[in-house]
Amino acid sequence: MFQDLIATTLLFTTPLLVAAVGELIVERAGVVNIGIEGMMLVGALAAWVGNGYGGGAVWGFVAAMLAASVLAVAFIVPTIVFAADQIVSGTGVNLLALGGTALVYKRMGGALAGRPIAAVDPYWMTGVAGVLIAGVWAYLRLTRGGLELTATGESPEAADAAGVPVHRRRVGAVLFGAACAGLAGAYLSTMRVQGFVENMTEGQGFLALAIVIFGRWRPGGIVAAALFFGVVRALASAMETHAAYAAALPLFRILPYAVSLMALAGVGGRSGAPAYLGRAYVRAG
Repeated sequence: MFQDLIATTLLFTTPLLVAAVGELIVERAGVVNIGIEGMMLVGALAAWVGNGYGGGAVWGFVAAMLAASVLAVAFIVPTIVFAADQIVSGTGVNLLALGGTALVYKRMGGALAGRPIAAVDPYWMTGVAGVLIAGVWAYLRLTRGGLELTATGESPEAADAAGVPVHRRRVGAVLFGAACAGLAGAYLSTMRVQGFVENMTEGQGFLALAIVIFGRWRPGGIVAAALFFGVVRALASAMETHAAYAAALPLFRILPYAVSLMALAGVGGRSGAPAYLGRAYVRAG
């Protein structure tokens, strides 16, 4: 029983952690990308299509990261190029992804229904998540690029004056976050299950945002927060097989999303947040 709980926890934690690692880099650059939900959804669809038509899991992963990165351009242009509101732009990206994936699925779902999907052991992605979190920690703490990224989120004016290409750093951060979101989406459609359904992310992108907040924008904190959400989801899944817990099951199902809403509303606090988080930067002159 305990081993099953650990295994299920890892299955639920992995995509959240992969997406949250990407969002950590985005937010350390001073950008809030709530469009991560839509990027995960696009990645899930692209991985399913790429796997089925491309003939393998690798093509699916590549397609997922590319599709999410292309969608990220729809976020980058208004927010970084034209300094538009990041929350509004991210919401637009989510709506575009929700409608676009539903349309493509209805057009292509029948053709792909009979094609085999190359299955991959989902625990492989758990290892990738571990490598990602270690790499991001080392990047932020030990490299010049990581220090420049952090400076971009704390004080873009000072970073710009010191010669740091602020907009370029932010664009790179958003593209990296999008690629991670696409990879997390690919996990859902080709590793957890072999198939795609409309809105299959079910708000997991918003959970990834909450994980970054509860993790206090630190790699170690993000791992702990992701495990918390994973445990709650695993307990809810385990309760489905026990009639005695039927009354408590709905509470466990909604708990991660309730906590996510509190975090996004600011209940989780902003301690540790980059000082310029969520604010557009317009270069003087």
